[in-house]
Amino acid sequence: MTETKAPILFRNTMRINDGHLVEFKAAIREAVDFATEHGPQLVVEVFIDEERSECTSFQLYRDSDAILRHWELADPYIQGVMEHCVVQDFEVFGDPDDRVRAGLGPDVKYTPHLTGFYRLGS
Repeated sequence: MTETKAPILFRNTMRINDGHLVEFKAAIREAVDFATEHGPQLVVEVFIDEERSECTSFQLYRDSDAILRHWELADPYIQGVMEHCVVQDFEVFGDPDDRVRAGLGPDVKYTPHLTGFYRLGS
C-alpha cells in the first residue's frame, strides 16, 4: 500500500478492566501529558463513558513516520495504559504505509482517505 499525503487518524475504543477506572484514568492522563510535550501527534483527544467502562481515543498524525516515532517514544506509556484495559476496536482512517500496517497487525480496519482539510491552531 502506498501512503498518500493525507493525515492518518486512529480511533481506539478500549474496555476498562473492572476495578481499574482510577488507575486507567491516571495512566491515560500521564500518556497524554507525555504526548503533549514530546509526541508527534497533531491531535490527541480521549473520551470516557464511565458507566459503560469504555474509552475512545482519537489520534491524528501527519504521516506514517509520525506514527512510528510515536510508537518509539511512547511505548512505556502505552504499556501502562494497557495494564488497565483491552482494545475492543481499532480503526485507521487514511493510508498508512506497510511499516505501520505490519505494526498494527491483520485485524485492523482501514478506511482510505477521500478528501478533507484540517485547521489546527489556537
